[in-house]
Amino acid sequence: MVRINLIHEDDAHDIMNNREFPDDLLGSSQNVAVILSQSWCPQWTIMKNYMDQPDAFEEVDITVYYFLYDNASFYDEFMDFKEKHFNNYQIPYVRYYKDGKLVGESNYVWVDTFIGFFE
Repeated sequence: MVRINLIHEDDAHDIMNNREFPDDLLGSSQNVAVILSQSWCPQWTIMKNYMDQPDAFEEVDITVYYFLYDNASFYDEFMDFKEKHFNNYQIPYVRYYKDGKLVGESNYVWVDTFIGFFE
């Protein structure tokens, strides 16, 4: 099963200030993916579509948090943070956490690769 949650602007400000995602977010599930993207990105749309297919996630539980920073009032500031702090200039940018620990990073991936980060 996959659960999808929006990161709100207030939380995104906290992420920038603390330079990492909060422990309660990372510890909310054994398997957590955080996706930073922009709403117009076709690869984000593909990923969101496969996350909406429950059959793909029958054997694994994943909690996904996403932030579409082009919709934020501080777009430039967040994009600069994402690109410089995480050293990633592409979208979507995905960070994978297992038991609160970072286990991988990627940009767009197919569903099997996405799930594979948690196996």
